[in-house]
Amino acid sequence: MNVSAWVWIATLLALGAVLAVDLLIIGRRPHEPSMKESGGWVAFYIGLALLFGIGLWTVADGRSAVEFYTGWLTEYSLSVDNLFVFMIIMARFAVPRRLQQKVLLIGIVAALVMRGAFIAAGAALIAQFSWVFYLFGAFLVYTAISLLREGENDADDFKENILIRWSKRALPVSSSFGDGKMTVIAETGKRLFTPMLIVMIAIGTTDLLFALDSIPAIFGITKEPYLVFTANVFALMGLRQLYFLLGGLLERMVYLNIGLSAVLAFIGVKLFLEALHTNSVPFINNGDGVHWAPEIPIWLSLLVIIGTLGIATAASIAKSSRDRKKELAHT
Repeated sequence: MNVSAWVWIATLLALGAVLAVDLLIIGRRPHEPSMKESGGWVAFYIGLALLFGIGLWTVADGRSAVEFYTGWLTEYSLSVDNLFVFMIIMARFAVPRRLQQKVLLIGIVAALVMRGAFIAAGAALIAQFSWVFYLFGAFLVYTAISLLREGENDADDFKENILIRWSKRALPVSSSFGDGKMTVIAETGKRLFTPMLIVMIAIGTTDLLFALDSIPAIFGITKEPYLVFTANVFALMGLRQLYFLLGGLLERMVYLNIGLSAVLAFIGVKLFLEALHTNSVPFINNGDGVHWAPEIPIWLSLLVIIGTLGIATAASIAKSSRDRKKELAHT
């Protein structure tokens, strides 16, 4: 897929305009959106992604469109997993509901910036060193195992990293969020940071960790930087509204971690097999490609991802329904 400079520029301008509208809405009136408002925005962003894929199919080719849809679905699922952590951070720091939209939007912008940097770095590495796919594949399998362990141990508690702990100790922080700004003037006249700054640090460092997971995953589906970037952007759009739309339903997705771990493990194996085909590592098959290794087509990847996430979602809903019936039976 050959993407010209003007296509990149047009895409960046269009996506930037959509994001700017979102920023202006939040900047003008921070509030807790209604279910109707959230549902409308989520449907709008999903519709945009679907239309973009159709446009790719028309202008480019079917393979590019399928790669985009597969990457977008994978990144969207991983981004929903981000919402679990965001929800824990909001509760941990007692962020007022009216300010949570602002926190989420800043977190999403930070995620876009970080993923953009990682995409550029990943594309440069892949262009120079094909063996990077071995590392990406191993990292995804490791991440899949970690996710599975978290699901088994029910490790939902948010652990403050060293930067958050240092910020809380070293910075003068007020006890109130105020109107959501980063600083406030105390009654003594001294300028203090608000807890919003600590929340931003927590969200930003969390975004960094999730970017480390998501970028190898998307490169396991497509090596085209344009598709990698657009799939990530569309996956992050609408997450703020999805957070409020799902609400307590996020807590009921008990098997999402298991589904995501299966998807990441699958993509990790796929990456490893692709690395074998283009192998240049001397101690593997004397530096030659291992052409007998099976190749997983993109359409099969899409079916596996949809099927796995569909089963995880259905199983979560079924378990949640059973648990609710048991609670009602005991009352």
